[in-house]
Amino acid sequence: MPQVNIHPDFKLQQHSFTAIADLLQYVKTNLNENYDFLKELFSTKTTISVSTSGSTGKPKIIALSKQAMLYSAEATGDFFTLPPKTRALHCLSSDYIAGKMMWVRAIHLGWHLEVVNPDSNPLVQTKANFNFAAMVPLQVQNSLVDLHRIQKLIIGGAAISYSLEQELRNIETTCYQTYGMTETITHIAVKKLATNTKEHYKCLSNVSISIDKRDCLQINVPLLIDEVIHTNDLVNLVAPNEFEWLGRFDNVINSGGIKLFPEQIEAKLSATISLPFMIGAVPDENLGEKLVLLIESEKVLDLIDTNLAKSDLSKYEYPKEIYFLPVFIRTKNEKINRKATLSLLQ
Repeated sequence: MPQVNIHPDFKLQQHSFTAIADLLQYVKTNLNENYDFLKELFSTKTTISVSTSGSTGKPKIIALSKQAMLYSAEATGDFFTLPPKTRALHCLSSDYIAGKMMWVRAIHLGWHLEVVNPDSNPLVQTKANFNFAAMVPLQVQNSLVDLHRIQKLIIGGAAISYSLEQELRNIETTCYQTYGMTETITHIAVKKLATNTKEHYKCLSNVSISIDKRDCLQINVPLLIDEVIHTNDLVNLVAPNEFEWLGRFDNVINSGGIKLFPEQIEAKLSATISLPFMIGAVPDENLGEKLVLLIESEKVLDLIDTNLAKSDLSKYEYPKEIYFLPVFIRTKNEKINRKATLSLLQ
């Protein structure tokens, strides 16, 4: 018998299903790109094969416990108060864990799910209103005029720019940035966005956190995974279940003895640079590492220096050099591959 069963309140595209075979046939006919995952989800296997994103290394296939996926779904439902009959929008690819978990939450918790194509502007495909949805920042940016139709929205998969967060202040939707990874079965912590006070990531239930000697986050979620997860994310522990994310340990730049966090500098610059860009470092005889700005552009732009002057950068955070590259190297899920892109400067 399969480990996952259909909640009696579950609906898909306004259709109810009591038999797994009927649901699978409907998905195969109408939403075929999701069929392989759902077939595996309802199989007698105890695990699901999932590909990691590849944002911090080569993508790999890992096995996740179906029971752990159900626990994760319940934790999300409890944290955001999403009971049966919650109206949910699914607009993510089911190739990755975030898209897979929208299915698991809906089926297990009894949501009314509407599935649309996972393109860059998903809300144009539907006129409905929703209690809950998950999007990547690009989808949010392109959906701002319609975002009021979603009550609660989680945003993940990439960094949220300063300018986008400011725009979300004018939206009725309650928005959260998520922290998690494939190994933790999506988010284990969320941060409320567009508030008047500084918010930190707050952990979901049954999650305990600590830091190692590098000040990197360690995650313990016994219901999801047996061992402690050691990350390369530098954090400040604000409370036993609350943390401030500083950046990736492997991205930190040591310039003349000053530690600089590219992600924090990029957040400051996001309001003044409209093109794709990244902060990195190149070797320097005097400083050890020299902070540089890379901009994805076919041509050199004269106004960039003026824009940088308008940003809130400290004297140490100001780029020593600016490079223009016609194309950045990206991972399969469209994140900038920092190391590979920096290698183009050699």
